[in-house]
Amino acid sequence: MRLRTILVLAVLGFATPALAQFEGLDLGPKKKGGKKGNGKKGNGKKDEKKDDKTDDKKDDKGSGEVPLPEGGLDLSKPPVAEDKPKDSKPAATMSFEAVDVSGKTGDRQKMDAAITQFKNDAFEPAALAFFDMSQDPNMAGLSTESQYWLAKSLYKLGMYHSSLQNFSKVLAKGPSTKFFKSSLEWLFFIARKTVNETVVLDEIARYSNYEFPERFRNEFRYLLARYNLVRGKALDEAEQTGEATKAFDEVKRLSLMIPRGDAFYARAKYLEGLAYFREGKLETALETMKEVVRATRTADGPITAEGKQLKALRELAFMQLARTHYGARQNRYAIFYFSKIERGGVQWLESLFEASWAHYRIGQYEQALGNLITLSSPFFRDEYFPEALILKAVVYYENCRYTEALTIIEDFENIYGPVQEELDVLVNKNMEATEYFNVLDEVRKKNKVGQKLKGTDEILERILNLALTDTDLKKTVDSIAELEGEMDAIGTKGDTFKYSNLSKAVIEQLKAQRQTLVTKAGLMAKAKLDFELGQLKTLRANGLRIKFETTSKEKEFLEEMLQAGGKNAIVKKYKYRTDVSDDQLYWPYVGEYWRDELGTYQYTLTKGCIERDSANQKKE
Repeated sequence: MRLRTILVLAVLGFATPALAQFEGLDLGPKKKGGKKGNGKKGNGKKDEKKDDKTDDKKDDKGSGEVPLPEGGLDLSKPPVAEDKPKDSKPAATMSFEAVDVSGKTGDRQKMDAAITQFKNDAFEPAALAFFDMSQDPNMAGLSTESQYWLAKSLYKLGMYHSSLQNFSKVLAKGPSTKFFKSSLEWLFFIARKTVNETVVLDEIARYSNYEFPERFRNEFRYLLARYNLVRGKALDEAEQTGEATKAFDEVKRLSLMIPRGDAFYARAKYLEGLAYFREGKLETALETMKEVVRATRTADGPITAEGKQLKALRELAFMQLARTHYGARQNRYAIFYFSKIERGGVQWLESLFEASWAHYRIGQYEQALGNLITLSSPFFRDEYFPEALILKAVVYYENCRYTEALTIIEDFENIYGPVQEELDVLVNKNMEATEYFNVLDEVRKKNKVGQKLKGTDEILERILNLALTDTDLKKTVDSIAELEGEMDAIGTKGDTFKYSNLSKAVIEQLKAQRQTLVTKAGLMAKAKLDFELGQLKTLRANGLRIKFETTSKEKEFLEEMLQAGGKNAIVKKYKYRTDVSDDQLYWPYVGEYWRDELGTYQYTLTKGCIERDSANQKKE
């Protein structure tokens, strides 16, 4: 019997793993004190420990067998209902934070699905979904949210002007919406992406009474200061001096709020300096511009995008310093600041021309004429400097070179007389503002495609280039091109996006915005053409006076020669030298132009009516 018992235990030992596969199925009788037992005791921990001890005792006796009722299981009878214990306590409520047991509405599910697409960088389908929801009257409760996410989607698609339009709609609903503050922040992102920050300035100025986030506060102050500067200039032109003064005062107030070391400090300081120049406070203006120069010093090494902006700002400050000193007849200081402009830069040709007048004032005719040689080189054929011929004629007149002076004035008349007539016709035409822009734009397009321009068209194209040196006009024209590029980009999208109602709405908005900018650019272009016409009339009048004076002087000298029996000469030979400094090389100019020589020319006057030394020592 002992051997048989051992064999039975061995068989049961091997059977245990097989039973473990169904550990969730309990076919045994209910244990007393269990969770669902019929006993009087509840579900206390003491009962759980007692059951554990009982099982351990059975294992010690070698009996792990579960007793079955005799005759097997009777499955023909329904299970006997168990008596549930009465519980006076309320049932515990179960909650699952990850599950919305209340259920989401269909509208909310659509919104969440579109937001998921946005977060997965599927911006085109997301934009389409947000647009449809913003247009659905049944989803009016989510219209602001859908408009906000549509604006973000369009921004991600590089459609910055369209994005701005939609953020504007969100902001127009007021600060009570939870998307108001965030939409204000997005205005700064758009201002950094567009070529013309002024398209955002109006929107920023509209909400200037609201507090902006700390990280955008100084940028906001700078942009608002720039907005007031542009507004002040426009008010001055409209002869509304009182309102203009208020705008410029606001420029100074906002600029002073930006601390030194901030990224917008130098730019704001430059605006502040312009405000002081407008008031005629020259000493304060000069000190402000010098501070701009100090704040824009950059370290040696590769130039970053930020470094390029600082460099351009630095040169503008130098130009302003030079012009101020020139206006105060401090010509040598003016020449010093003009010389600080980097060769080949945006302001370089303008600095050469303006420095020529300062050189002329102190009798440095060689340097003045040398600068004019650079301006007349074929490399700058498209530049517009009509006054250069007037200055050249004046220099020859001062040196009794009357024949050359008269020839130069004659050339000026032949070139710019027809241009004045053409400008006169354009300015006095009863045209819409957009037509003035179209006239200049047509000339620009002809030049862009390489179509050869002749005569007046060529000069008009130069006037356009000069007009575009005006920062505000150039940025407006760039914005028009940017809008056109945004419309063209829609054609490169997928068919679902390209032919959608969203695309149609966006294109209509962009067309309306383009028309507004074209009208603005047309007004600015007309004003610029009118200004250049006035300048050209003044130059031609000066040319006629020079011609009259030159003819009179020449007549006087001829009469003196006749009276002296031909012994007196009109001109005398100058004493001149060709010595140069150790870091320079003297090379005679024989009509050829080399890029590395531009800006270094000095024209040697070999004869004239006054002594060369006295000319160079003329007092300022």
